[in-house]
Parts: sequence; C-alpha cells; structure tokens
Amino acid sequence: QVQLVESGGGLVQAGGSLRLSCAASGRAFSNYAWAWFRQAPGKEREFVAAISRSAANTYYTDSVKGRFTISRDNAKNTLYLQMNSLKPEDTAVYYCARTMTAYSDTVYIQTTDYGSWGQGTQVTVSA
Repeated sequence: QVQLVESGGGLVQAGGSLRLSCAASGRAFSNYAWAWFRQAPGKEREFVAAISRSAANTYYTDSVKGRFTISRDNAKNTLYLQMNSLKPEDTAVYYCARTMTAYSDTVYIQTTDYGSWGQGTQVTVSA
C-alpha cells in the first residue's frame, strides 16, 4: 500500500505563489500517472491537474491553466504543483492521487481513476 504525504500548503495573499509537494513511499512511483485534486468547503472534490507516467502529457482544469504547473521527480518519488497568481477561489484542501492503472501514458481526470490518496494540505488564499 503506497503512502502519500502532501506538504507546502498555507496562507497566502491573492497573487502569491505556493508549491505543493507529494512524497510517495515505495518504488513504483514512476510506473503511474498522478494528479492533484482539491475540495473546498461544502463542495465536491474536483480535478486540478494530471501528469502522465512519462510526464510527456499534462492536463489542467480550465480555471488553473496558465497559473498552475504539475511536475514529477521520479528519482525523488515526489509530485509537485506549482501554483502562481493564486486567487481566493483556489482556497481548498489539495490532495495528490495515484492512478490505479500502471504502465499507461494517459492522463486521467476522474476521481474514480485514482485508488491512492494523500491526507490533503490546506491552501488558503486571502483577498
């Protein structure tokens, strides 16, 4: 069972930046596609960004395109989300997730495609 630990969240003013990290246990990190999701109070968990196994393919929800960048470091078993030009509507708990399908270079955007989740890290953007 893989363990995922997110970090890097916090309180930031609108227009600021944060970099989230997701450290994964085990040696299978490079075999999977990964993603970031977020959940604001009273709302359903929503897709933010995904990266394929090779990192050749990435995909973002429209609201973060041009502001957020997902990346991965297979040598460090770590997933990242660089968030720039943050807005109050980005306030949420952010979760990293590993897809259930190994050895595929597809990006996946549905929560049901992911079987392993971190505990989440809070991001709060003040106006």
